[in-house]
Order: sequence, then C-alpha cells, then structure tokens
Amino acid sequence: MSRPLTARVRLVQMEVLPGRPRENTVRILHEISAARAAGVELVAFPELAVPGYLIGDIWERPAFLRECEACGERIREASQGLVAAFGNVAVDWTRCNEDGRPRKYNALFFAADGAFHAPDGVPQPFVVKTLLPNYREFDESRHFFDLRKLALEAGVDARAWLRPVRVRDLAIGGLLCEDAWDADYTVTPLAELARHDADFFLNASCSPFTLNKNHKRNRVFDAQARAAGRPLLYVNCTGIQDIGKTVYTFDGESCIYDGSGHQTGELAPFEDGLVTADIPLRGGGAFGRDVTLADDETPSISAALLYGTGRFMQRLGVERIVVGASGGIDSAVAAALYARLLPPDRLLLLNMPSRFNSRTTIGLARELAVNLGCRYAELPIENSVSLTREEFAGLVVQGPGGAHIGLPLSPAALENVQARDRSGRVLAAAAAAFGGVFTCNANKSELTVGYTTLYGDLGGWLANLADLWKGQVYALARHLNDVVYDRPPIPAGCFTVTPSAELSLAQAVDEGKGDPLIYPYHDCLFRAWVERWQRATPEEIYTWYRDGVLEREIGYAGRVADLFPTARAFVADVERWWNAYQGLGVAKRIQAPPVLAVSRRAFGFDHREAQLGPQDTEAGAAVRRELLKK
Repeated sequence: MSRPLTARVRLVQMEVLPGRPRENTVRILHEISAARAAGVELVAFPELAVPGYLIGDIWERPAFLRECEACGERIREASQGLVAAFGNVAVDWTRCNEDGRPRKYNALFFAADGAFHAPDGVPQPFVVKTLLPNYREFDESRHFFDLRKLALEAGVDARAWLRPVRVRDLAIGGLLCEDAWDADYTVTPLAELARHDADFFLNASCSPFTLNKNHKRNRVFDAQARAAGRPLLYVNCTGIQDIGKTVYTFDGESCIYDGSGHQTGELAPFEDGLVTADIPLRGGGAFGRDVTLADDETPSISAALLYGTGRFMQRLGVERIVVGASGGIDSAVAAALYARLLPPDRLLLLNMPSRFNSRTTIGLARELAVNLGCRYAELPIENSVSLTREEFAGLVVQGPGGAHIGLPLSPAALENVQARDRSGRVLAAAAAAFGGVFTCNANKSELTVGYTTLYGDLGGWLANLADLWKGQVYALARHLNDVVYDRPPIPAGCFTVTPSAELSLAQAVDEGKGDPLIYPYHDCLFRAWVERWQRATPEEIYTWYRDGVLEREIGYAGRVADLFPTARAFVADVERWWNAYQGLGVAKRIQAPPVLAVSRRAFGFDHREAQLGPQDTEAGAAVRRELLKK
C-alpha cells in the first residue's frame, strides 16, 4: 500500500496559561476533538503547552509535575484517529537532575490512537529538547536535562537520537523552539532530522515577542526549510508569562514554510487561531506566498504593550488605574494605553503640581483627560512639601556632643521629597481610595541611569513603558494619535514641551529648561550599553570616539562634536552616566516594578546584574587619559 502524498495538518495557536496545566489541557482536548471532526491527521500545540514555560521554580514541586503527567495521559487517551503533538514536561522519577531533584525534560509528545510514539531508536517515548537556551530570560538548563547530556550519559552520539517520529504513515521531525535556532551550537537538530527522511518538520515553540524577532525567525526558518527541501511547521503560543521582574508577551504568528521559500497560514499576532493545510510529503511543491523579511515597527510595540498590559491586568484582577499625569509625553502615553483597556470611569488622571509646575504642563494634563473622557483631579503638593521641609529644619537630633537642632534638606533632597510625596503619598492613597493601582511611567532611558526617584516616580504596579527608549515613546505617542484612536488624544503640546521633572527652577519648561539627558544621543549611547549583543563599556565608547566612528557604532544620526565641543566634555558626560548606570541605578532597577519587555534586552531578569559599583578596564582608562590630553 503506497503512502499518501499529502497530509492534513492543523496548528493550534493558543494562549498558554503558565502554571495552569488543567485549564490548558481542557483547551487541548477540545481542539483535538474539533481536529478529528475536521479530518485532520496531525494537530500540533506549542512547546510546554500543558504546564506553561515561565513559571519560576514551580518545577521543583513534585505535586505539580505529577499533575502535568496526569494531564498528558488524558491527552494520550484522547488521541484516537489522529496524531496529537504537544509540549509537556516529562519526568524520569528514577533519575536525578544535577540539582538532586527528579530528572525533567522539556519534551514534545506525539500521541496517536491512545499511545505515545518515540523517534526511531530512542528509548524515551517523546522527543527530548536538544538545545536548552541559557541567555536573556531563558534559564532552561536550571530545570531540564537535554538530549546531549542524555546521549552522553548513555554513551551515544546525540546525533544518533535525532530521528523522526514515524506514526500513522507520517515521518515527522520533531523540534522544540531553540532546536531550530542552532547557529551557535555544535549540534544542528533539523539538519540531522533531514538526513533521515523526515516528511516535514514540526517546531513547537513558546517564543516571546521581541522587536524584530520575527524578521530573524522568518529568515532562519525559511532558510532551513529550503536547505532540507521539506515543509517546516511552526506553532507558537499567545498569552503572557513572567519571571517576576520582567513580563513577556507571546505573539504566536504561527505559520507553515515550504521547501521553496514560501509560507502560508501565518496567524495574526496576539490572537488565538488555527492553521489548517494539506501539505505535500517528501518535499512536494511550493505553496503559499514568498517569505517576507520585514522589520517590526512601532505598531508591533503598540500591540505588544496593549496586549501585555491588558492580560497582566486580568491576571492580577486590576480593574481601576490611577495615572500621575504630569503633562509630559510619558504619562500621556501611559494614560492613552490604559484608556484603550478600561471604561473611562475606571481611569483617573491625577495632576499634582508644586510651585515649580508650569501652567503649560498643568493645562496639558487637563487637556489629555478631556480628550480621553476619563476622570481627572488636581491635588497640589506644595503644602505637604513645605511641612516636610519645616519639620526637618526644626528637627531635634540627639547624639554625640548633645542635641542639635535641624537636619536641613538640600535642594536636591527637596526634589526627591516632591517626587516621593507624589507617588508614595498621593498616588498610593488615590489608588487605595479609587480601588485600583497606580502606574509607573518611567522610560528605559531614565531607568538605565537611575534618572528617577526611588520610592517616588519609580513606584507603581507595572512599568509598561520601561523597555522603550525616549524616542520610542514619542513614536508610540504619534502612532496612538494617528492610528489607534480615531482622533488624537495626546495633546500636541506634549510633543513639543521640554521634557522635565519640574522639581526646581532649573527645570522650568517655559524657559526651555528640563532634563539633563540629550535623548536622541543618550538613547543611542545607553542602547550600546544595554541592548548591543556584544555590550559596550567606556573602553569601546572612548575608542570609537577617538577613531571617529562613534556615531556609526551606536547608530546616532547627528554629530557628537555638536553636543560636546571638547574631548574633556565628552568624557565627563560618559563618566557621569556610566557611573549612574553601574552605581545607584542598579539598586533602583532591582527595586523597580516589573518591566513589560519588548526589546532584545529588558531590565529585570533579562538584564541580570549585580551591585558591583562603576568600573572600567585598564585599556579603557588608558584611552580616557589619551583623550584628556587633547
């Protein structure tokens, strides 16, 4: 009997609820039943679709592992008349991981006709993930045992166990996420599977949204499918998952690549959906459209922030939001985002002027609230700040040498008193009275160098703008005005007013005074420290400046010489912000609210750092001395 020429497959792009195996299994069982009714031969679900992916150290709970196993058994029993491929944790209770706990695998199960099916010649009845990422937010080797270690333990070359699963006349090359991102590894799972006559490949993923990730994924996966001359099925999940300090959205965008540079069935980002297709086996012909390699832009950031913020609100039961509306661009964008997620009566904008706040910014805050149709109030803080200043001026301090009268607050300390009074007192009380939470409106430029007040404007329940550089905040504001809303909610003045904390006369916006950051330039400089894959330090910055290539290396469109007329001024600026980034800025970031990630390196668990204090290399110090001699 000859084998079929095509197979009807279905990819299920579903929201995976982290740490909720029973709920996820109910969804999987429903989709299996629907696929069977539709004549589907293979129905595929994402990586770790049963337990979820980012669940912290819940992996250390045996009871949780047993429940995941029980859910997997329910799926196995339901696999009558088709193949169901799904991600789950697999446990070998007879062996231990290197931490002494039961051995766990990130596994892809193939269930058909009530049984699990193993790859050719592999002792485990599932596909074991070969490549465990251990960078950025990924920390899989902390919990899972990979195929390479398993093969080494058995005295087998890992490549010998990279074989297709042969079930119901199909030869399926099973892969889990990183197994296809193999450029920097010594083992290339997909190439090995191709050598053993897989009809097609299935990559089950739990891949977070990152700006421009899908550009690279399309390029990499398309090239792999064409090199193998076989279709590649990519199924990814939606939803949000977090690791405490960093919250990630999962965009899905599942699709099928053929072996000729085409793809089909690409699902919309951040939406659940199905891809059903009859794909040719053993190579076959081209189908679908040409693979498009396009960078993500501001619309993708907007979609990720709206989706992630809304899902996080639902998860934590947040139904009311208070935004400290300053009249600046950051709080305006935060308010405009929340206004898309809440009824207008559940959003409160609160302006908290002191004697340093201009009529301009107060008026912009009022105009924003009118445009959004939400609640608005003004609560001046001048009296409470004056009270604090007077109390400390007359404070009796006991100690060596007797009593001393007064512990006066410096002008810089009084700036922080204002910021803390706004957040720690007013916004916190307003949120409690309103029955909700208040927001953190800090952007990534500020967070990088700690240009934000600890226990003040760094407070809040979620920092959903803290992975956006200042320039990206402005771009997002324009997108919200031009595309998301039918009329511009963010006042034009928010785009033109000088960015300023308005905490002293030196920050008077009506006089063009404001933040010490030169945002277009410092965005690029700080990005080189934080997001550049080979991350820069002062050594590289000074060297690039000396060699006349700084602008090119950091992507700055202007001329650094126009900002800093001398090398001494340039060095002083680098030192100021590097010391802040590596100094108190670290402590502030550790105590900051969770950050909603969109970039290739977000603060939190994605940007792991220790409180070591500022430092530079000996070579960097040498270049610095060379520059200062000029």
